Amino acid sequence: MNDVKELDPTVVLGTGLLGASVGAALTRAGVTVHLSDAVLSHARVAETLGAGTTAKPDPAAVRLVVVATPPRSLAAVIGEALDRYPNAAVTDVGSVKGRVLRQLQATGRDLSRYLGSHPMAGSQHSGPVSASPDLFCDRTWAVTPHREVTEATADRVRALIRLCGARYVAFTPQEHDSAVAQVSHLPQLVSVLMADHLLGIPSSHLALAGQGLRDVTRIAGSDPGLWEQIIAGNVDALRPELEAVRAHLDEMIAALDDPTHRVRPILQRGVNGTRQIPGKHGAPAMDYGHLVIEIPDTPGALAQLFRDIADAGVNIEDIDIQHDLVRQVGYLEVAVEPGHVREVSEAMTAAGWKLT
Repeated sequence: MNDVKELDPTVVLGTGLLGASVGAALTRAGVTVHLSDAVLSHARVAETLGAGTTAKPDPAAVRLVVVATPPRSLAAVIGEALDRYPNAAVTDVGSVKGRVLRQLQATGRDLSRYLGSHPMAGSQHSGPVSASPDLFCDRTWAVTPHREVTEATADRVRALIRLCGARYVAFTPQEHDSAVAQVSHLPQLVSVLMADHLLGIPSSHLALAGQGLRDVTRIAGSDPGLWEQIIAGNVDALRPELEAVRAHLDEMIAALDDPTHRVRPILQRGVNGTRQIPGKHGAPAMDYGHLVIEIPDTPGALAQLFRDIADAGVNIEDIDIQHDLVRQVGYLEVAVEPGHVREVSEAMTAAGWKLT
């Protein structure tokens, strides 16, 4: 099957980060993409960035419609797309599936051409300016089949996922909503609560903040309006997850009465939990070796450091950069396979870098 031919032309409704990224990925693959947005200027910005065209398509010729509107309007826009584009498969990229499907079923429409989907990709940033055709590469893209959907519709959604470079995985709508509550929505709220806690901390204390605090609170900077809608759409799955975290928090507070004997088991469970997260390319998590290299805050320093690491002939598995709050230096933490720590350390020292 020719995926480009199968999807040409495609309509993308909504040109925020996800919609514009879908448009950019399909356009790069050779699909004609027509962009539409309630705010015309957003669609025009996406157009200038290569995500498609704002020209109107022939509704009867459209092969696929991707709905990328805010969660609150998904069901209404999907329903309108089914009516307006009679020969198109319709999917959406919303983060909650069960509620949207129930709303659509309540309209009595034929849903054989609708198949919900959800790419597990994004950013704390929003809008078409943040879009990228590579946003979905090697990321999981969940699809949520229901009893009415046809195989022809499923084929077009699978073609979309392939052209965007993502990995297809299927869930029921209920399974999907439970999963995203656990691995996406709950972490977002925990990050928000931690960031909210900072509002009561003296600013002088924040001078001691390190990368750990930034890691925990990074996603708390996401759009509150969008997350309000996501949470409202998934309260049934999210509530028991929050209650479980509350129980764990109570357990930790009680453990402070006897920290010598009761805290470590909780900490160890945390370590065990991190090892449940899949590693690179979905492989089992690995305990890498880590080196921290001091980098001067000068032009070209980081590029030179990477060249020197490349000369060592060792693959970098992961990196993290921290900044000194006083000195004009940064610290690059490099993760490598445990057996290569010594040779990388020796190569960096020989090249004149300071390891900390």
